[in-house]
Amino acid sequence: MEKEQVNSGNIIDFKVLRRIMKFVSPYKGRFYFVVFLTLLLGVLSPLRPLLIQFTLDKDVANGDYNAMVWMMAVLMGLLFFQSIVQYVHTYLSGWMGQQVIRDIRTKLYEHLVNLRLKFYDKTPIGRLVTRTISDVETLADVFSEGLAAMVSDLLQIVFILVIMFYTDWRLSLLSLSTIPLMLISTYIFKEKIKVAFNDVRNAVANLNTFVQEHITGMNVVQIFGSEKREFEKFKAINKEHRDANLRSVLYYSIYFPVAEIIAAAGIGLLVWYGAKGVINFEETGITVGKLIAFIMYIQMFFRPIRMIADRYNTLQMGNVSSSRIINLLDDNEHIQKNGTYRPYAIKGKVEFENVWFAYNDERYVLKDVSLSIKTGETIALVGATGAGKSSIINLLNRFYEINKGSIKVDGVDIKEFELGYLRKNIGVVLQDVFLFSDSIKNNITLGNPEVTEEMVWDAADLVGARKFIERLPNQMNYNVMERGATLSVGQRQLISFIRAMVYDPKILVLDEATSSVDTETEEMIQNAIAKMMQGRTSIVIAHRLSTIQKADKILVLDHGEIKESGSHESLLQSDGLYTQLYKLQYKEFA
Repeated sequence: MEKEQVNSGNIIDFKVLRRIMKFVSPYKGRFYFVVFLTLLLGVLSPLRPLLIQFTLDKDVANGDYNAMVWMMAVLMGLLFFQSIVQYVHTYLSGWMGQQVIRDIRTKLYEHLVNLRLKFYDKTPIGRLVTRTISDVETLADVFSEGLAAMVSDLLQIVFILVIMFYTDWRLSLLSLSTIPLMLISTYIFKEKIKVAFNDVRNAVANLNTFVQEHITGMNVVQIFGSEKREFEKFKAINKEHRDANLRSVLYYSIYFPVAEIIAAAGIGLLVWYGAKGVINFEETGITVGKLIAFIMYIQMFFRPIRMIADRYNTLQMGNVSSSRIINLLDDNEHIQKNGTYRPYAIKGKVEFENVWFAYNDERYVLKDVSLSIKTGETIALVGATGAGKSSIINLLNRFYEINKGSIKVDGVDIKEFELGYLRKNIGVVLQDVFLFSDSIKNNITLGNPEVTEEMVWDAADLVGARKFIERLPNQMNYNVMERGATLSVGQRQLISFIRAMVYDPKILVLDEATSSVDTETEEMIQNAIAKMMQGRTSIVIAHRLSTIQKADKILVLDHGEIKESGSHESLLQSDGLYTQLYKLQYKEFA
């Protein structure tokens, strides 16, 4: 399986950040308030050591008990106020993060449902799940623990430095003497964790892709007895995921003890020099209060530096996830919905004029195809696998866009139609029926409130499906489970017929609708198809030539070109490609 490559780049990609911040604009009032609270937290923390220094050097040194009690009350009040600010800041940051990721996920899903099928042909579903779930969730941490917290830490460092140098430049320089070691170790950690994180994200995407694909295709795995082989593949991918995470754990387990040792060394130097200064107070002017305050300063100074390295990981995750989300949102494989034409009714005339189409590059699967289907006429498309039959119906529904030529319905280019209106008037029944894990009713209506239960029952009567639905527990509310697992192939096909007919489409497309059912079920389905075709323009694709002999016209496709056209009898008399296919199939089923 191809691995996804990710380059994280800098800690913050400002171009990506600007795009993400657009999602914050609906909450900019709260966002600015969070920024204000961030600034306030950066100022409040360094005030405590300053007040303690003042209390020790003035009140305690002078034996002023009342002033000391009053100052302790001020400190308690400051601590309580800081706790309230911290609570509001944490809650609002988390709240805003959840609002933003909800909006981003909504926008992302809206984008996904409007992408062309060409996009899904080349993109693993597992990666899209990672984008929509994991990558978006990562952004919540950026808002609640990453950017705002890092800004607060940086502001706190700045205020501490200002107060320290204002109080005593000698103690400040001594306290900061170990900073170069801390910065070097932090930089090394940053670079190592960046690589490890990229490996983790790659492993997560690959793991999601593998699990999704193999759970969906589990019947294929079991049919061919590949359980052990696929399990070994899973173990290998899972091992990569574990190893990537363990590398990040290793770097954390090394960095934080080293950071603690460096911070302890700084405090040790400060205590050694400061204690001598207190003893020689007349020469140095270093007091006990000043020394204790500096010990608190250095602890407060190193804590955000250590945390910044951790925040970096969060921001790095957010940076990569944001880039992936923006890249997905920028994908231009979306369906153009510029058409506005909505006639009162569609009659059903279909025309392909010199249509050329390729799924990839210039490898055309349809070559200069021209055909005309009159209103109410039934045509059949036959040909070997890969001849281009399914491509014709994909293009009619605008699942893909043609390269050259035009496709018209009732003389109007399909690009002029409002897309939803066009598709509502083209009923499509595919060979592989997909049903969601939901009730029969919801699988037919797909949640459209315009479709009433009466309309559903009318469509069920039309295709002859009422009896089997009424025999099911809860009837229309019966849960078919994922992909219709609790129904037979024929029952699933009948539900797909109801789904296609509930909108009373004027154009009906049947793609291999009976190729995977037994003879008895096929007869039942053929009766349903006959009722569905009455009064509608119909396009039928079938491998079994016996099912399309009554078609008004049969088109024989070969390598993307229409080679023959005519009725069943006329094509047999011409002794061409259709005759060869018929004889071959007759031998197969004789």
